[in-house]
Amino acid sequence: MNDLFVRICNHEDLEQLASLNKQLIEDEEHDNKMNLEQLKERMKSFMSTGYKAYFFLEQNDIKGYALVDHERKPLYLRQFFICRENRRQGYGKLALNKLTDFLNTQELDIEVMFWNERGYRFWKSLGFTERSIYMRLENVIKE
Repeated sequence: MNDLFVRICNHEDLEQLASLNKQLIEDEEHDNKMNLEQLKERMKSFMSTGYKAYFFLEQNDIKGYALVDHERKPLYLRQFFICRENRRQGYGKLALNKLTDFLNTQELDIEVMFWNERGYRFWKSLGFTERSIYMRLENVIKE
């Protein structure tokens, strides 16, 4: 695990990123209904703006990925995913440490879906603290 390193992704990585993003959406029980092709196009769009995607690799085996918005200060960690078979082995904490070193930052903003208690506990265990409550109004019934 000490051999984990960060690599910036490029357009050749879009299919793999879309597949990992689909797993993240499933694991978070997110309401995003995009298919793999739509997720690939969305990732391509992100990467053509201020976002960069990063793989976490160990001996060229993908252990996870991150998507970071470099136009926000502090940097915004939009997506962070550790592959299912690599969880609960210390890869999450190690990957975050490697990423912050790679990005030369100790400050990141994140969002956690309110129902994602496992994710919330993970981020809290790494020292993240609450700063806001993000809310949405949908399906308003008007009388």
